[in-house]
Amino acid sequence: MVDRLNKINKMLIGKYYHHLEDKGRLSLPAKFREISKDWIVTRGLDGCLFLLQESNFKKELEKIAQSSFTRKANRDLVRLMTNEAMEVRTDENGRVNLPDYLINFAHLEKNVVVVGSLNHLEIWDQNKYHAYIDQIEDQAETIAESIKEND
Repeated sequence: MVDRLNKINKMLIGKYYHHLEDKGRLSLPAKFREISKDWIVTRGLDGCLFLLQESNFKKELEKIAQSSFTRKANRDLVRLMTNEAMEVRTDENGRVNLPDYLINFAHLEKNVVVVGSLNHLEIWDQNKYHAYIDQIEDQAETIAESIKEND
């Protein structure tokens, strides 16, 4: 039981370069394979895909659901996160099959980057990822200063 909780609560961090295989198969980095076999893949923000453990996906949806559905922004976020979401399971080689519509959305080519982002993974086209990081790199201090701390 403790081992299972450690896997569930494990932070997802790091950057890994992989190749998108035929038929949309992507090999997950070994350190993430051990966490879960069952994932949810959905369109992400900033041009990537989000890959979340099922339990984390449910937690995120619960947070969104606490906001009123009468607000358009809340409805839009629910739609973005759920309408194109798909359950995926790693195979015996630690690969997941990404659906074509999400590969097209994120403009994934052969070279991809799998990035740990605390409670989810992001899947980026390698060129797009580096362009995005280059864009925000010079703003690191400004971004850090703009984050409000919890009281």
